[in-house]
Amino acid sequence: MPELHFPWIECSILLPLVGAGWVWMLRDRERALTHAIFFCLATLLLTLGECADFLWMETFEAHDHWAFFRWVFPPDVLVIDELSAFQLPLASLIHLVVVSSTLRTKTRTFSLESTLVSQSLLLAIFSCRASWALVALLIVSTIPPYMELRRRRQCTRIYCLHMATFVALLLVGYGWLSIADRSGSSVLVPGAMLTVAALLRSGVFPLHLWMTDVFNKASLGTAILNTTPLVGAYAVMRLVLPIAPSWALQSIAVLSLVTAVYAAAMALIQFDARRMFCFLLLSQSSLVLVGLELVTPIGLTGALCLWLSVAMSMTGFGITLRSVEARLSRISLASFHGLYSQMPILAGFFLLTGLASIGFPATVGFVGMELLIEGAVEVYPLVGTLVVVATALCGITVLQTYFRIFTGVPNRSSISMKARPAERFAVLLLTLLLLGGGLYPQPGISSRYHAAKELTRIRGEISGKSPTPATTVAQQEGLNPET
Repeated sequence: MPELHFPWIECSILLPLVGAGWVWMLRDRERALTHAIFFCLATLLLTLGECADFLWMETFEAHDHWAFFRWVFPPDVLVIDELSAFQLPLASLIHLVVVSSTLRTKTRTFSLESTLVSQSLLLAIFSCRASWALVALLIVSTIPPYMELRRRRQCTRIYCLHMATFVALLLVGYGWLSIADRSGSSVLVPGAMLTVAALLRSGVFPLHLWMTDVFNKASLGTAILNTTPLVGAYAVMRLVLPIAPSWALQSIAVLSLVTAVYAAAMALIQFDARRMFCFLLLSQSSLVLVGLELVTPIGLTGALCLWLSVAMSMTGFGITLRSVEARLSRISLASFHGLYSQMPILAGFFLLTGLASIGFPATVGFVGMELLIEGAVEVYPLVGTLVVVATALCGITVLQTYFRIFTGVPNRSSISMKARPAERFAVLLLTLLLLGGGLYPQPGISSRYHAAKELTRIRGEISGKSPTPATTVAQQEGLNPET
């Protein structure tokens, strides 16, 4: 396997851990916030360097140079490939904008140390190739949200019940799979366990209650960090896609499609902004799963592109809600608040990120949504129709929420509610990415298409099956976004 020119992977994983220890020793919480932003920014630069180094090598996968952990783990445990190359800087970006948009008055309720530890775990998950290590990291990643719920003295029963089920399914499913004969039908039961575990982590209906519970009881920043990177989708790609038969993938796609339509309808009738955001995120993340389970180059390319756009746009959407909450407390959608005159920058960014999440033209999600719909219609025409229905409901929800929060009788306040410099930095950074990716999508689409073809090929090699008919037809017809 090729080597990177610098140990980017391990340095990017270790730096947030060092930052967590450093921030924990600081007693001045305002200084701690500044230092936490510095560590998040440095980690983002490391992951960008890692992605650039990998793309320059023009290979499908690579491992670290001078790997420190090689004395403990095999060199193929932490690997960067075309699936994770863009997920790593995206995960660092999400943590940076959430931490930088945190008001100094909220540093005592939003744990910076836990955030940096979660960032390290997330980067390790996206860099992990070995299944046993990925299972261990997925289990450990459930601890930080639990610790925050306990710190806030909230009931953890729903979260613990779902995560205990998730852990049990992961352990039993992977343990059974490791001793089963993968060439026969003996992998069906452990494969089903891993599938249910991944769907539970993704919040697919009816296993979504833990997500609404976290958004309701934890801080909004923590809820965003633990949901928008779409870790469940990554677990599906690594643990389920290589071994699952076609009928199992179709079942996942059906459940994900039902969740997308159900969550979109639920988001439309919510009177609490947090619950609205949670269901909107569930709907969009389920559309990503629909594309991932089509296993065709076009559908898979659309899903991988939509994965990046949903994570970016929903993070921006969430930090806008968080910024408004920091000034007004929990937002009710039962009445009009008239906040546009007080925070015009946040209002514009709210509308931009909301529309970008549903694939509005000239935003980063437009091409991905078009490819997803095309790939879905190619295989199952009804699926494409329901994808459009879910997207339309989400679009109505975004506009309705915008009108409720920012229009109506102007809210008069003696205290300025305008965006702070740190919030403006987060807004500007995400705006450039959302619009830049929409106006010049070719590099990202080409990379995602190549990754989709390689993942389809690897699945065929592992399962010992030839490509699906839809895949063969797509290749014969020359459906290649690069041309």
